[in-house]
Amino acid sequence: MKKIAVLGLAFALALSAAGLAGCGQNQQTGGEPAEPETPALSGTITIQGSDTMVNLATAWAEKFMDENPEVEVTVQGGGSGTGIAALINGTVDFANASREMKEEEIAEAESKGINPVEHKVAIDGIAVIVNAANPVEALTMEQLGKIFRGEITNWKEVGGPDKPIVLLSRDSSSGTYEYFKEEVVGKDKEYAKTAKLLPSSQAIVDEVKANEAGIGYVGLGYISDDVKVVAIDGVKASVETAKDGTYPIARYLYMYSNGEVDGLLKAYLDWVLGPEGQALVADEGFVPLQ
Repeated sequence: MKKIAVLGLAFALALSAAGLAGCGQNQQTGGEPAEPETPALSGTITIQGSDTMVNLATAWAEKFMDENPEVEVTVQGGGSGTGIAALINGTVDFANASREMKEEEIAEAESKGINPVEHKVAIDGIAVIVNAANPVEALTMEQLGKIFRGEITNWKEVGGPDKPIVLLSRDSSSGTYEYFKEEVVGKDKEYAKTAKLLPSSQAIVDEVKANEAGIGYVGLGYISDDVKVVAIDGVKASVETAKDGTYPIARYLYMYSNGEVDGLLKAYLDWVLGPEGQALVADEGFVPLQ
């Protein structure tokens, strides 16, 4: 009886082992273990800020949603300052910015329980543009600063026609406005009072295209054949010169979050910084991080 019991137990164990082995096999792949399915991403992401980045951010959002149908990504422009204010007020997940956050903005955020974390997502060069009919091909940084401070007021002073210079600038909520002020106009200087402040980079392009005496500045992604890019200190703004550091007015583009991201927000940021996201950076005329 004991022998029969032992044999019965051995047979049962063998059947059990066979059953377990069968459960761990993928019938369609000839016995290979089945890989667990990755849960589909779902939820919403809200982004607001830099006008320079709005086309790029929209391209990111649309591509990511194509790949993740259960995710909704909303993008708004309005300028870096607007996006940062929204982050401070807790109304967005990410603030897009074409400048670093200011110390006073960080202090205000922390006073409201917000912990701003900076993420570099691309590189941009600020192109100086003039009307296609303007014969001026190049300016020095010193000349450019004097022009936007109102110290040089006629194109003939820099080798152009005898016409008053029409200054076109972004508005003060723009990160590009702030960056250009620090790097070109001067940290302790001011834009000329005659400068026309415009609400978007595209508005500057349109105005320069229509005005032979106009001069403005825009991110690389807004350069078009309708306007002329002026060389600064002998170097023209381009993806190549921004990347190799030879162009003097280049900067990082940022996304700011409240604390370190996780879950859906981390998945999105990782995608932006990954091969697909950085390929879109190049497609939109900016400079990938690598």
